[in-house]
Amino acid sequence: MASVKEMRTRIASVKSTQKITKALQMVAAAKLRRSQAAAESARPYASRMASEIANLAGGVSGPSAPKLLTGTGSDQRHLVVVATSDRGLAGGFNSSIVRAAREKIAALIADGKDVRIITIGRKGRDQLRRQYGDRLIQNYEVGIKSPTFGLAKPVAEKILSMFEDGEVDVVTLVHSHFKSVVTQVPSVSQIIPAAVEKAEGEDNASFYDYEPDETEILAALLPQNISVQILAAMLDNQAGFYASQMTAMDNATRNAGDLIDDLTIQMNRTRQAKITTELTEIISGAAAL
Repeated sequence: MASVKEMRTRIASVKSTQKITKALQMVAAAKLRRSQAAAESARPYASRMASEIANLAGGVSGPSAPKLLTGTGSDQRHLVVVATSDRGLAGGFNSSIVRAAREKIAALIADGKDVRIITIGRKGRDQLRRQYGDRLIQNYEVGIKSPTFGLAKPVAEKILSMFEDGEVDVVTLVHSHFKSVVTQVPSVSQIIPAAVEKAEGEDNASFYDYEPDETEILAALLPQNISVQILAAMLDNQAGFYASQMTAMDNATRNAGDLIDDLTIQMNRTRQAKITTELTEIISGAAAL
């Protein structure tokens, strides 16, 4: 059994850890407010762009339609873009994204597809490299600052370059969708060819005459949409990361408090047992005299 001194040392160590987890929780809570506001403010723009693309897509068809909309006619070569964070201490946040990515990649490989991977964030790179290192072609670090269009654009340019060079036919984006502070859901969505989803009852294309024509507008809008979706995913990820970190650090702080209580009780019992033993020895010695 550990001595009283050893238990005091361990309690002091746990208290130091508790201070760290409490500080991380407060920092994550402060950053979450800004990240959540940024993620939610980016959604209307991305949603409106998707709506306009859906309207424009209804007016184009045939060989003149942009390949970003119709695809290459093949689905043999796939690119999976996995967006995580650069840091940990956020519970299962990064692991849940990587798990969804692994399931998608494994399903594609099982179907005989040629799969390549781009990661955004060191955690995704580190976890996927163990199993799919030969398929990982590039990683982009997120950093500690709020994601900007400048961070998303190089990723989008790399994706578009590979698509235009005929290296990939289908591009899938895997990230965490921020629903609330307590709910972040891994999301798997196809970004090339563009997934056109028109809202129920929405048929606005017939009410507009576009100048220039729909094909020309889509040719300019679709590449921009890739950057917008990448940025929206990065903003969602950041909000989800801080929410998960705040929850994880809160749990860690509570667990540290419970451990301190248990150790304190154990230390008091050990000290009391030691005192009792010493008193017994003294009394026994006195009785022997």
